[in-house]
Amino acid sequence: MRIGKQSQAFTAIATSDAEGVTVRGHDLCADLIGKTTFTEYFWLLVTGETPDKAQSAMTDACLVAIAEHGLVPSVQAARMTLAAAPEAWQGAMAAGLLGMGSVVAGSSEVAGTYLAELVARAGDGGDLEAAVIASLHEHKAARRKVPGLGHPQHSAGDPRADRLLAIAQELGLAGRHVEALRLLGKHAGPIMERPLPVNVSGAIPACMLDAGWPQGAMKAIPLIARAGGLSAHLFEETRRSIGFIMSHKADTAIAYDGPASPEDAAAGE
Repeated sequence: MRIGKQSQAFTAIATSDAEGVTVRGHDLCADLIGKTTFTEYFWLLVTGETPDKAQSAMTDACLVAIAEHGLVPSVQAARMTLAAAPEAWQGAMAAGLLGMGSVVAGSSEVAGTYLAELVARAGDGGDLEAAVIASLHEHKAARRKVPGLGHPQHSAGDPRADRLLAIAQELGLAGRHVEALRLLGKHAGPIMERPLPVNVSGAIPACMLDAGWPQGAMKAIPLIARAGGLSAHLFEETRRSIGFIMSHKADTAIAYDGPASPEDAAAGE
């Protein structure tokens, strides 16, 4: 059964023949291998364009910023999967990446969408600060979380976000999206009546959108970055396994409060 349009059978990413491989119009062996960095290649693959030095540097900074943050849920899932199936690196890597959603790591996508909406709401040359303030009041009235703000550990301010925003400024890339994020950081605390510093999941899309990265591919940044961090954890897991230790700690930390067994119920009478 055919589903969807059948007239778009094309790809603009890559092709190959007996003589070689072409990627985005470049000869893979003659033009790219040994001549481009992975970050530059990543940008080319996704956008079809070669990044300039500032775009490449900004992407590098974002990838480094989000690659590793300790034993977060995605890392725990990956390490416990490898402990249970030590032959399945690909399964363990998938387990870690599958959990990157709107709360952890993948939240850059949500924040990017929100920042783009704020910029569009203000319009070209419009009052961005007024758009930010109005949106914050709307979020407060609807009791919605503000994307890109707040952190359970870095409550006084996310140092990764501060560094990324500074780099965007140094590279001459900071534009309307960075401005919108800074305005959110300025007004969110007083309006929402609690500390809401800018976090790294807000800084990444602000910097990348101003650098020219497509909004629809924003989740690719944390996914690629965390694949690097997960690789480190999985390799360590093969040398010093903690997967079953984490599993055991969960057993001891989480108490059962369901119905008692017939034997326990009888004993308690």
